[in-house]
Amino acid sequence: MIPFISSEPPEHGGRLQAAVQRWGIPREQWLDLSTGINPIPWPVPEIPPEVWQRLPEPDDGLEEVVRVWAGASEGAGCLPVAGSQAAIMALPMVRARLYSLGRVAIPMPGYREHGQAWARAGFEVAGITPGQAAAQDLSWLDRFDVVVWIHPNNPSGQLLSSEHLLAWCERLQQRGGWLVVDQAFIEGNPDHSLDFRAGVPGLIVLRSLGKFFGLAGVRAGAVLAEPELTEQLAWQLGPWPVNGPARYLMARALADVDWQTAAIAKLQAASIRMNDLLQASGFPVPSGTLLFRYICAQNAAEISAGLARCGILVRQFDSPPALRFGLPPDEAGWQKLSRQLKELSYLIDQSEAG
Repeated sequence: MIPFISSEPPEHGGRLQAAVQRWGIPREQWLDLSTGINPIPWPVPEIPPEVWQRLPEPDDGLEEVVRVWAGASEGAGCLPVAGSQAAIMALPMVRARLYSLGRVAIPMPGYREHGQAWARAGFEVAGITPGQAAAQDLSWLDRFDVVVWIHPNNPSGQLLSSEHLLAWCERLQQRGGWLVVDQAFIEGNPDHSLDFRAGVPGLIVLRSLGKFFGLAGVRAGAVLAEPELTEQLAWQLGPWPVNGPARYLMARALADVDWQTAAIAKLQAASIRMNDLLQASGFPVPSGTLLFRYICAQNAAEISAGLARCGILVRQFDSPPALRFGLPPDEAGWQKLSRQLKELSYLIDQSEAG
């Protein structure tokens, strides 16, 4: 196990204004590859005036739209939330209220907001390594009351089979434990999704519209779990956890199957192109998801700074030293990245895979 230290708030990608101030490059000249958000978002339609003027309607049918989109059963509880972050912050309080405090395992590396939320609520948090997560020996689960798994992992892209994760869930549930599965980046990996098992005891699935649909600013997502648990979460969050315009857009984006199919095809092609570009530039074989590529490199900080001096913002990690590259929005962005990677070849050649 790896100790989880929660002394400082986690950093996130997309902090473009901070980069503008640090490097003195105007905002419009930046190529922001620091986030894992679809650079070609779902086309947002005009929102009728009455949507802005009325309180959100909880019986507008959105829950069923979410279930159909996710492939969840009719019996699964479904709660739209203000992005998966809202659920990440509220679930520890629900668990503490129902079961008292306990021990929580989170993946490391991984999206640190999970660990922060559980630690802030008073739980003891420890990290699990990629190797431990993939191991067939599941005895380590008996030391925890809750296990959080990011599926696929952000930033490493690690995927586990649905059978492997369901074995975790069954073992945890025997002691009243939870398996929380954050599927913010699951698009492109339908065979690994656990949505179809949403509703079984102890399984909590988080979904987001911010990444694949490119709608991070809307703050929209959903929780799929046992109906009793989604009711408890709804009580914790209070009335109107998602605003009316967000509910309106969620229903239409999730029902737009044609756009989703075309977007997956485009992102798959872009992901392959990024893989090829990074390897041609001298990096080792990347991992990642449909929306970003991840590379371990001992001199990640130097490479990140070298790109920033040229107006390209990527996500840099310290433990282990690594870089995450999002996808450019257009051909000009691809060409800019290609040019700067060539100019930084002397640094890339010095990098060593972590």
